[in-house]
Amino acid sequence: MNTGSDEPGEVAVASDKVKTDRQETGEAAARGLGSRAPEFIKSRRLLHLSWQVGVFVVGLAVVVAGIIMLPLPGPGWVVIFGGMAIWATEFVWAQLVLRWTKRKVTEAAQRALDPKVRRRNITLTVIGLVIIGVLAGIYLWKFGLVMPWKIKDQ
Repeated sequence: MNTGSDEPGEVAVASDKVKTDRQETGEAAARGLGSRAPEFIKSRRLLHLSWQVGVFVVGLAVVVAGIIMLPLPGPGWVVIFGGMAIWATEFVWAQLVLRWTKRKVTEAAQRALDPKVRRRNITLTVIGLVIIGVLAGIYLWKFGLVMPWKIKDQ
């Protein structure tokens, strides 16, 4: 997946064609950076401005919901990136942030698939599980297994 240039000084310029490593067909190949609003909206300045405000407000609501979900149960990061994707339909800065994020995630996935890294991760996981098992065994040996619903009132 081509998620952006690796060269420093990448400049955000709206273009009509996107050049990628693989051939894409359809409308996705014709999209560059910039607004994804329909042409009749982009042709009217006031309508386009109100469209951008609406996209920003909806994206902000989704990002705020994701931030709230970080400490609470829920897919916080997924929702935050969903809000960024909503913003990326209209704003170049959000498109560049998503492009950078995709590139970094792809690089991290490639590094994680490296055999040396996988062996190290498996070794550290096994060591961690052994330590947790030993600590749980010591706790059970010292205090026994008492379920919370069987604790007598004191």
